[in-house]
This record gives sequence, structure tokens and C-alpha cells, in this order.
Amino acid sequence: MSYWLMKSEPDECSVDDALAAPQATVPWTGVRNYQARNFMRDAMRVGDGVLFYHSSCAEPGIAGIARVASAARPDPTQFDPGSPYHDSAAKPQAPRWLLVDVQVVRKVPLITLPVLRANPGLADLLVLRKGNRLSITPVQPRHWDAILKMAGG
Repeated sequence: MSYWLMKSEPDECSVDDALAAPQATVPWTGVRNYQARNFMRDAMRVGDGVLFYHSSCAEPGIAGIARVASAARPDPTQFDPGSPYHDSAAKPQAPRWLLVDVQVVRKVPLITLPVLRANPGLADLLVLRKGNRLSITPVQPRHWDAILKMAGG
């Protein structure tokens, strides 16, 4: 089993939005970074743990615990000219961008960046590295365990 931190802008899809979706599951659309896409394509498996992270907001942080709920498949927004994620170079017979479904298991009290940084055991957590802007990053098992404890179990 692997673990991931996946960033979502709450104005686009918050943990509450995901919880309100059928089976608390949302497609993780709009990823337009090849490294993040490759994580979904090559490394993510159904059942992997996910830290649902709110980004680009007043108070970024981990807002929920989730799991990967599907294998990677083409992201339909790449083919939709009306979507902000449209990619005119992507073709249905040769998609460039993928998504996985993410199912929220539970909402947690927001674990903010200052709180994460204050935990010495998380010093090398990728989201805390200066300049890291990837929307999906792997999480080490020891970081996962520490964050679950911070989230109350």
C-alpha cells in the first residue's frame, strides 16, 4: 500500500464537496503536470491512502483522509473545449491526461501548514519543501502514521 497527498482547491472541490458526492467519491480531474500524472498512472493503486489537502486558499492544510477508489483513466476535461482544463493537443485515441477517483473516508480538523511544520517527524514531508508545487506527492508510511495521529486516529 502506498500513501499520497493530493491537493485540491476548495473552491473547486473541497472535502465537503467530496463527502456530498455519491459514495463520497470524486474524479480527480484537472491534473496537468506530467510527474503528477505519472504517479496516478504508474504508482497509484485502488486502496492507497490519500491525504486530502486544501490548497490555494486562506488556510491550506489537510482536511480529510481518503483512498484511491479507481485505476487511472483518461480525464474527460482534456477533450472538453468548455473546460478550463481543455488540452487541444489531447485526442481521445491518444489521451495525455489521466485521473483517479478519490473516496473520502472522513473529514478531519484542518491540519494547517504551521501545525505540520511544528512536527519534527514531518520535516522531510514533501509538501513542506520550499518550492514544491506538485498537486500530488508520495507520502512515506511514517509520515502517514504521524498525520493520522494528529488527525485523531
